[in-house]
Amino acid sequence: MRISIPSIPHEILFAPPTLDKISLVDAVQRVSAFLAGGKTTLLTGAGVSVDSGIRAYRGHDGRYMNPNYKPIFYHELVDESPKGAAFRQRYWLRSYLGYMPINNALPNTTHYALAALQHASIIPNLITQNVDGLHHKALALSKFSPMQVQNAILELHGTLHSVRCKYGHLVDRAEFQDSLSSANPQWKSFLDDVQRTGNEPRTNPDGDVEQLGISYEDFVVPDCPTCLHQNQKNNIHKPEVIFFGESIPTEVKERSFKDIENGDRLLLMGTTLATYSAYRLVKHALELKKPVFMINVGPTRADGLPGVEKINIPTGAIIRDVARGVLGSLATDDLIIRDMLNSGVVMPPPADDDDRAPRAVG
Repeated sequence: MRISIPSIPHEILFAPPTLDKISLVDAVQRVSAFLAGGKTTLLTGAGVSVDSGIRAYRGHDGRYMNPNYKPIFYHELVDESPKGAAFRQRYWLRSYLGYMPINNALPNTTHYALAALQHASIIPNLITQNVDGLHHKALALSKFSPMQVQNAILELHGTLHSVRCKYGHLVDRAEFQDSLSSANPQWKSFLDDVQRTGNEPRTNPDGDVEQLGISYEDFVVPDCPTCLHQNQKNNIHKPEVIFFGESIPTEVKERSFKDIENGDRLLLMGTTLATYSAYRLVKHALELKKPVFMINVGPTRADGLPGVEKINIPTGAIIRDVARGVLGSLATDDLIIRDMLNSGVVMPPPADDDDRAPRAVG
């Protein structure tokens, strides 16, 4: 089987540092004016979650700092050969150790400001490339019903918080994490010690950890309990995340296009659009003659596209003020919105935590 190796687009990887500057006041005014122009669909990326302590695969200037980073491939994760089984041992051990920091992460001020705009129907449709679930945590303050939340947020690349076996049986990640603990008491003790001492391994945005320099051969990946009840053994699982080489489900792709079509305009935040699944949504919006505005630090795949307006600034620096300006009296009179606009952490990774050092595969 021939495998096409995905890579970061050349125009992003080798772009020079961005030099243009904009004041906070000007940035707030421009984004506020854009949102005031009509019903907005929002597309977010990894940059939105950085203030929650989840590092992106980019340095402080927004550029990808390790061109040799190799992603996890779908075919490796579901390979039924002994080689595939060994790969899954390695993957699930690293994911087991790396999941808790992702699961425990809190929404930041950007997540809550966006939730306020969602609550007020300024942004009725949010599409996220992130798999951390932080948009859902922030929107929980709205008291939306589960169906309203489902309609408000589309996870383009899936979620880390569910796991599916090869026969399609779905389980909550917390339950799967408990199964991993029960099957691997020695690693549960190691994880407890890590959490007690605070000496946590470096966690990637996809929920695993950096190379540990240890053997994975004794790690047990448990069988799917539903499969066992059906008298078959099966320990091939994957998170409900879209890996490289795996197709986005048709219903997700179709809904993402519908969300673009249903909005009057498209706002992009914290994304380089390195994945084609996101980039094609921008192209679709432009084909429909919809205004497109981007907030991002560093180069993106859409730089230079006619019809795309862009400012280089961290979203967290402006979006709360943008929300207050756009919402007007609702920012103080609506108790839910007021609570949202006063909520959120600002806990970015350390300034020296960039991608200049080589990264582990996966």
